[in-house]
Amino acid sequence: MSATTLPTPIAHHEDRIGLRGNLRHIGALVRRNLLWIRQDPESMFDAVLMPIIFCLLFVFVFGGSIAGKGQQHEYVNYVVPGLMAMMGMNIAMGVGTGFNQDFQTGVMDRFRSLPIARFSVLIAKITVEIGRMLVAVAVLLTVGFILGLSVSNVPGLFAAVGLAMVFGSGIMWIFLTMGVVMKNAQAIQGMGMLVLMPLQFGSSIFAPTDTMPGWLQAFTDYNPLSSLADAARGLMNGGQPVGHDVLVTLVWSVVLTAVMAPIALHKFRTKS
Repeated sequence: MSATTLPTPIAHHEDRIGLRGNLRHIGALVRRNLLWIRQDPESMFDAVLMPIIFCLLFVFVFGGSIAGKGQQHEYVNYVVPGLMAMMGMNIAMGVGTGFNQDFQTGVMDRFRSLPIARFSVLIAKITVEIGRMLVAVAVLLTVGFILGLSVSNVPGLFAAVGLAMVFGSGIMWIFLTMGVVMKNAQAIQGMGMLVLMPLQFGSSIFAPTDTMPGWLQAFTDYNPLSSLADAARGLMNGGQPVGHDVLVTLVWSVVLTAVMAPIALHKFRTKS
């Protein structure tokens, strides 16, 4: 076949699809992912059951030790905003495993053969996972209110949820990249736990940091999960300035997205 009759590579069409076309493709891919969840409702178990289990576990197992015997209701107000940050991290890990499984089954090869912008596949995945995060946070807050969670600033509650979504979306780009470059979902889960465990427990999510050793306090000061948890508490119930923590969380979110999104897109385009 001569060079003049070769089909134009699909990558050349990406810049000519236009905004409306890209939005239409993203919408179609979001619908595809939602239909997949409908066909496989077990994929929502982590978003629905994990908030219930963690909230009950930490309130009734650790609440008495941290807040004092019989004072679990006070610990609810401390730990639920922190668990909002934790939900984003755990849902984000599921993004990478699901993305990797789509590669293993050949779904992504089909998507990459279509005349659509490559980033539309990634954006659709992020959009659906943010929806799953909202479900997880809604379940968490429902359990928290049943256990006695009090919120003195309702607009602040919505701001805290939004902040958790923004940070969670930034973390998702890391796991999307892992979903492309790592060989299987088990490897992603193993690597994810190695990263998530120190970040989650070396933070102010579950307990105040003032009783921790100095070297660990230094780590928590730079841990974005501490900033997100403290910001959520301040937004929901006041009592502490939140400007610095909100700014730190937003900066982390922007940096993670700016650095990891291009890498994820490049790896997705070049994966053989």
